[in-house]
Amino acid sequence: MQIQAFQGLVPAPGKHATVASVPYDVVNREEAAAEGEGKPESFIHVVRAEIDLPAEVDAYDDAVYAKAQENFDRLVGDGVLVREDQPAFYLYQQRDGEHVQTGVVCTCHIDDYANDIIRKHEKTRPAKEDDRTRLGDTLGANTGPVFLTYRQNDALRTTMAQLLEENDPDWQFTASDGVVHAGWKITGETATTLAEGFKPVALAYVADGHHRSASAHRVGSARRAANPDHHGDEAYNWFLCVLFPAEELRILPYNRVVRDLAGQSPQEFLAALGRICTLREVSEKSPAKPRSVSMFLDGTWYGLELHADPDAGPVERLDVSLLQDQVLEPLLAIADPRTESRIDFVGGIRGPQELERLVDAGDFAVGFSMFPVSVNELMEIADAGQIMAPKSTWFEPKLRSGLFVHTIDS
Repeated sequence: MQIQAFQGLVPAPGKHATVASVPYDVVNREEAAAEGEGKPESFIHVVRAEIDLPAEVDAYDDAVYAKAQENFDRLVGDGVLVREDQPAFYLYQQRDGEHVQTGVVCTCHIDDYANDIIRKHEKTRPAKEDDRTRLGDTLGANTGPVFLTYRQNDALRTTMAQLLEENDPDWQFTASDGVVHAGWKITGETATTLAEGFKPVALAYVADGHHRSASAHRVGSARRAANPDHHGDEAYNWFLCVLFPAEELRILPYNRVVRDLAGQSPQEFLAALGRICTLREVSEKSPAKPRSVSMFLDGTWYGLELHADPDAGPVERLDVSLLQDQVLEPLLAIADPRTESRIDFVGGIRGPQELERLVDAGDFAVGFSMFPVSVNELMEIADAGQIMAPKSTWFEPKLRSGLFVHTIDS
């Protein structure tokens, strides 16, 4: 796998906390607007520029991308984002209570993405991929890093631990959610040592950022095709990534809510469930083991025990697949969760209480609290060239946008 240092844009000293924003895809338009309210230097004004336009303007309107360009240029012009004086790697650490994860910020090659050296486990949604492609093409920049992971490498872990032990962070701040973010700039011989450490890493896996990586590949490929003098060293051949060791990652569940019971009463739905799985009332709002789902219906929590074929493949064995195949499609008529508007997905960071809130408010009829997918399951599926059900994994903590920007026209 190829990695490369880059001479990017970063927040000016003292600006990291004011620039850093949540990723574009973890908030809706109203939440994004609240994130940017009173924070003119927040990068949310670049990745979700529609918040600075009238509410009736569609999120994919031409005006949104023009506004993103205007906001991006303003941050650079005002000296909020500054160009590094030389190419660099970075260590990016996140601390959420007792959980700590440290990744290497770098650029990865679009050919490694195309050739499945960087492996995927989800399909992208065309509208979202087109949106990120157009934004990256308009700005000539990767605005958010792709979250990659790799299998344990003891030598690399030792190198990174030594760097953390011997050097204080160049910057550090605590975000509004309590997560502590810190960064170390790596240049010179130390950067060479770090790059050498990654040479034995044969594969990387997209943990979070399938739309960002797909769009970066599209933009880079288009620029390559349009350049008659292409020689291979151009910045557009590379895209912004953070590589985290798999053993440090934390995956939370991605829960489901369905708007109605497909014409059934709660009693009829429970009876149908009882014929295909083990069903009982429970006090636990989150399942404690795989093949178990906690379901909230009509004010009561139920435990479902799903049954997997021992000969099933890695995708078919996932709890989200079992729920889809045994409950959502046959009993609730959710044939394709990618396109069906009657189903929605709730990130595990919001907890099972969010399922209760949505159902009790009458917006949804039933909620399903899932057991999280493991990193090993994710990599097994990607290695098999298979695709998970949509919204199967929620990685936490999330990478902040705006801390590192890779420009592709330089």
